Amino acid sequence: MSFGQGGPYEAPGGSQPPRQPGRPPGEPPYQAQPPYQGQQPYQAQQPYQGQPPHQGQPPYPGQPNQPGGLPGQAQNQGQDQGRTPDWAALADDTAARGRRRKWFLLGGGVLATAAIAAIVATAVATSHRDKPANGLPAPQDLPSASGSPEPTFSDVAPPPPPDPRDFIASAKKDTAPLSADTLFPGTKIARGSSTYAKAATDSTKNCAAATQGALGSVLTNNGCREVIRVTYVKGGVAVTAGVAVFDTKAAADKAKEQARGNVASLAGGEAPTFCRGKACRLTTNSAGRYAYFTVSGYTNGTSVTTSDTEALEAGRDVASYVFKRIMARGEVQASAAAAAGGR
Repeated sequence: MSFGQGGPYEAPGGSQPPRQPGRPPGEPPYQAQPPYQGQQPYQAQQPYQGQPPHQGQPPYPGQPNQPGGLPGQAQNQGQDQGRTPDWAALADDTAARGRRRKWFLLGGGVLATAAIAAIVATAVATSHRDKPANGLPAPQDLPSASGSPEPTFSDVAPPPPPDPRDFIASAKKDTAPLSADTLFPGTKIARGSSTYAKAATDSTKNCAAATQGALGSVLTNNGCREVIRVTYVKGGVAVTAGVAVFDTKAAADKAKEQARGNVASLAGGEAPTFCRGKACRLTTNSAGRYAYFTVSGYTNGTSVTTSDTEALEAGRDVASYVFKRIMARGEVQASAAAAAGGR
């Protein structure tokens, strides 16, 4: 039977010297050592209550029992060796914790840097959005114009501008000065590629005296007030234009429709007497209260034939210029009336 560690041990068949647990059979036990100075000698441990006696354990693999040890020292050494920390595992665990901490610090730094960059970018974008690109102050920084009166507009459409033809339609509205110089200013006219020099002008209240044939009686019967004449020359062609002035447009239109004969040619300056007893080109027209006529021919006394174009072109050029000058009178008076705010 066994009494625990360090107790007597009886083997079957006789008594044997005590053997320390954990030592191989046949090996002599450790010799008892004298107690340490001031200390009690090593006492054998009793087994725990309720548990079987502690059996000897073989020595730690790879390490032989040291001779001369205390009784039970091998068992204690085996127990101590069983409780020795795993330093390699502890080192690996410490290194892993260090790596986790380093990654944690690195990740936190990256997140903090990204957050700061986002805040700065937002602030810069906000400042650029609030500031106009052209450097002008923002609309909310501009002074308010609420104190200034706002313009008002009338719903009534303005009246149309005066019609120039209304002013040359009657003597009551056609009040601008009228003479040979105001109706035919300058010393020459240009019509297309042709230039005509002014040779002579004339004005008479005796309308029939400025005509040939039956035209004098037509003008007189329709209330002619005055005839103004002008002669233009170009090379060997001369043209005389005569403008008969009436009180109304209706009288001028009637005189144009009844016209017979022609206006008498006016000699003077570079223009000799022409178209007297010779065939010449004639035109008749009216504008407003004015009826106008032209006679064109050659200054050398040659008659104008039906196939001739030079005299015809000269008569048309001067007639278009007369019409333009009559309309200019109406335009000037219409502009003056519009500036005055009435017709």
